Amino acid sequence: MNDPRAPRPHADPGEVAARVKATVRPKIRAMAAYPVAKAVGMIKLDAMENPYGLTGEARAAIAAAVANVRINRYPDGAGDELKAALRRSLALPDDVALLLGNGSDELLTMLTAVVAKPGAVVLAPDPSFVLYRTNAELANLRFVGVPLAADLTLDVDAMLTAIARERPALVWLAYPNNPTGTLFAAEDVERIIRAAPGIVAVDEAYYAFADASFLPRVLEFPNLIVVRTVSKIGMAGVRLGYAAAHPAWIAELDKVRPPYNVNALTQAAVPVLLAHGDLLAEQAAAIRRERARVAAALAGLRRVAVFPSHANFVLARVPDADAWFATLKDAGILVKTVGGWHPLLATCLLILAPFLSAVLWAVVICYSTWGLHERLLGWVGGRSAI
Repeated sequence: MNDPRAPRPHADPGEVAARVKATVRPKIRAMAAYPVAKAVGMIKLDAMENPYGLTGEARAAIAAAVANVRINRYPDGAGDELKAALRRSLALPDDVALLLGNGSDELLTMLTAVVAKPGAVVLAPDPSFVLYRTNAELANLRFVGVPLAADLTLDVDAMLTAIARERPALVWLAYPNNPTGTLFAAEDVERIIRAAPGIVAVDEAYYAFADASFLPRVLEFPNLIVVRTVSKIGMAGVRLGYAAAHPAWIAELDKVRPPYNVNALTQAAVPVLLAHGDLLAEQAAAIRRERARVAAALAGLRRVAVFPSHANFVLARVPDADAWFATLKDAGILVKTVGGWHPLLATCLLILAPFLSAVLWAVVICYSTWGLHERLLGWVGGRSAI
């Protein structure tokens, strides 16, 4: 009579749909979930990760560290040992406060939450990281995107005009910008920080590939918060981000941080990886070198335009982005098509910089659909090593 295996009646799908429609905010129902492509068996050039693995020594050290984690207990709520390891690695002075997040995405959500009062505005260059807009909409805030220039550089005058008009509570600056790879001029960023009445969050997810940072200057300005992630330097799987700012800002952000938000395994593994800083730096340098090779190779092709990048990816405008994407996917190569994100990105593909051989073979495949297969194979053989 109470057999759990016995079939049970299901709610009527029409009634479920009606209740969802009546209950969930229309703006949420109109959204799409953040897309993550399935990549099993594929060459992944669509996720902006570090594609290099760890040495045997580093893997053994991580294994030893996590083996002693008491996973039956909650992790350290504040993550003090992890913060200390970050502070040592970054040479941060004690008066710079840190806050940890489950990836930098969580920190973006927290920053939006602390300014979410009626009438508040979130402002950012556009196109930029999609979650700036998404988080603002989820918090019922008005998002103002300020278009980049046609060459995808920062229109600083337009930004300053928008700041004076909108008086935003939060300004986002991805430094370098995602998805364009553009590194805005430091003096332009300074002008925006000084003009903004609220927080200016400088998102340095790709700092390791840019040789530029506002982290050393975070206490110089009264409204600056620097946000980073370890995902791009080789630790995407541990999901860790951190924010650095004046202690007064971090104290407020800490109030909206979920308890135990950084798991115990991450807190054990990341200090070990940070101790292998030379390895991470070598890999970042290799990615920068490969980025230059990929950009030069693509720029040499007819009908392909490449934008300057200071990140670990290359943004290229190609003849038919959707066709290239589909052709590459059929061939087992994943890139990211971003043309639908913003008019300035029309017919653009986003490609992880390593590895040149995979990128060039991908281009061979695509150009074969345009009747240029033999010509491109000759170009590849004559000018690049696969």
